Amino acid sequence: MHAPMQREGPRTQPDGPLHADALAHCAAMDMGTVDSQRKMQAAETGGAAPPAPAPGSKPGRGGRGGRKHLSSIANHVLHQCSQTLDRSVNDLIADFELGLKTAAVDSYSRRLVEFCSLQALQIITSHDLGDKINEGSLSRFTFDMMLAWETPTPSDHHITMESIAKEREDRKEPLGANEAVMGDETSLFYSDIMPLLVNEEPTIGEDAYVWFGSIFPLACDVVNARFTFEALTATTAKRLHYPAYDRFLKEMDKSFKFLQKLPTPTGIEFAEDEFILHMEGTAGTQRVVRHVGTTSWPGRLTLTNKALYFEASGNISYESAFKVDLSDAEVEHQINTVSTGPFGVPLFDKGIVFESLPESLVLEFPEMTSSTRRDMWLTLIREVLFIHRFISMYNIESPIHKWEVHSRIILGVIRLHAAREMLRMSPPLPSSFLIFSLYDDLPKGDFVLEQLASNLKETSTITRLSASYVFKGLSKSYLTLLSAEIAKDHEPDSSSHEQPLASLENRIDQVKDEAREVTAANAAVDGMKEEGITDSILVLVGLVSPISKLRPVVQRITSWERPLVTVGVLAVILLIIYNEWIGYMLAASLMLAVGVMVWARERKIGKICSEVTIDTSSDKTTMESIVEAQQSLKKVHEYIKTANVVILRLWSIALAKSPKHTETMIWMLTGIAVALAVIPFKYVLIGLTVGGFIANTKIMKAVSNPQGGRRWREWWESIPAVPVRTVDKSEL
Repeated sequence: MHAPMQREGPRTQPDGPLHADALAHCAAMDMGTVDSQRKMQAAETGGAAPPAPAPGSKPGRGGRGGRKHLSSIANHVLHQCSQTLDRSVNDLIADFELGLKTAAVDSYSRRLVEFCSLQALQIITSHDLGDKINEGSLSRFTFDMMLAWETPTPSDHHITMESIAKEREDRKEPLGANEAVMGDETSLFYSDIMPLLVNEEPTIGEDAYVWFGSIFPLACDVVNARFTFEALTATTAKRLHYPAYDRFLKEMDKSFKFLQKLPTPTGIEFAEDEFILHMEGTAGTQRVVRHVGTTSWPGRLTLTNKALYFEASGNISYESAFKVDLSDAEVEHQINTVSTGPFGVPLFDKGIVFESLPESLVLEFPEMTSSTRRDMWLTLIREVLFIHRFISMYNIESPIHKWEVHSRIILGVIRLHAAREMLRMSPPLPSSFLIFSLYDDLPKGDFVLEQLASNLKETSTITRLSASYVFKGLSKSYLTLLSAEIAKDHEPDSSSHEQPLASLENRIDQVKDEAREVTAANAAVDGMKEEGITDSILVLVGLVSPISKLRPVVQRITSWERPLVTVGVLAVILLIIYNEWIGYMLAASLMLAVGVMVWARERKIGKICSEVTIDTSSDKTTMESIVEAQQSLKKVHEYIKTANVVILRLWSIALAKSPKHTETMIWMLTGIAVALAVIPFKYVLIGLTVGGFIANTKIMKAVSNPQGGRRWREWWESIPAVPVRTVDKSEL
């Protein structure tokens, strides 16, 4: 811990006697006002409230005695904060009460811990952040802060222990004498001695970790803190141990320094705010190969927060770098996975291809078994694309705001490197640490990004507790973008900070709930997607009757590839619709569908017929079926599986397997049926037909809103599919 700093001057404490009933209420319920807290101080100091310091006097380090309404760890943190700030605990409490003198506040002890922790953090993070991480003082102090926040009172400590014990009991596992979590689920990254240390110290939960990320975004970012915590504690019963936390911060600092020392690509001069995120292909890392036609060129691949660089290996040094600019949001990069191999033969699914470049770029990441490296690079590249799309979409123009976004992404990548170094035997998913990749996949994730952009625009300066300031503390460099004035009198616990943060947390909780629902709905679908192409074809044949290939013809007509043909077809269709009256018949069909759904819901058909049975018997041998299936195109296979999912989800709605979605569909179809019964159907059908044709024109595509389609897609993906069980009748 560095030498404590002197404050500029003491603050006057409020005076006045307090009522005894307020004292008893605060001590019993941990809910009180400023007066009740002062009464506690008076009782602890001999019956008299501590006098206000004389004007100009130097604050001491008094108030070391423990307060009964605080837990032992909370008292310890307050004492540490007083030493860091070179002020007494009584002075810190007096300053805290000045902001609460107008109203009663819930969770008084927790808010007191928050206030003192914030004051101390602004001092201990002012400089030499990396040195404090290496010596362990920062990790120990901040971990104690999270412990104190989680159990600020003795009653909170007992409740937390009981909750952990109940979780252990639900898992039918014994609780050790000194254990707060499962001792036998030691995380895979612990060294030989760490499991001995784990059982001797208390641990922190998810809420405390998220709270600390909201005020000091070093170990996590509040936007994806819960997902980061789940990744770090997947093997330790969702509790974080101090050895793991300390190792995580040290690995972050080590990764940061390593990336800072990496060389610049040959012939490239980095921008001032450009930072290397990942590099492979060097002597100490795994190979990267670029394929150009039938030739292959090993080289060094470098990814920054602005571009991707590939340098082919020469005889002595690397050749000039080939640059792919990722910062231009107007360029829509198409990056996909691809199979690669020697002499252009697609043998190994371990490559990525940039299809939108004038010069095709195909990169292979060789490894023995899985495609983990390829997936890692693909996720990082897309994260860089997402960040620039985010800045462009929400019109973030201020250099301070832009650098704050870049700092968040850089720190997220640093956390990912640190976690993968720790969890080598079971690497976490990259998206758990990368904000934009995470919320691009999650349902309603754009709501979180929209709220994040709104919060960023409300910030006018770089504060000591922002991501850009944490980046500065780790790098020890003074970039021009970081030379903006830092708010010295910033109050991290002010209402202006809490209100947007609460809105952001509400959005995050909503997204997590939606993600759980989608995961549960897709449980049956995921199992079916693992089937081979033979089973997928059999399932499709069992679900639908063979139909002619009319879809490509319809697509060519509606895509306006031949305007004269399209106009002619449209005119014929409109003429037919104008002279036909089929509205009542279609309305009756829809009401019949509604009746079937209501009947299925009342009869609980979805529970009785819980799966679709498909006959897989065939005259061909198994080998013949496999060979025939392998001749099918991969894209056709994906279409077949998608069609299966669509049909099974429609079955799920029709059989009321998902009552919520069935209810929504019932009301939607009822409304459509009523509209069709009232409005002449030919006008409705004419409007739909014209709209369907116009939707594919360039004008409509330019003015269309992509979020509307996303909302429908997210609702559709939340529908649980009916499970499929394939059987052979000859074996029954």
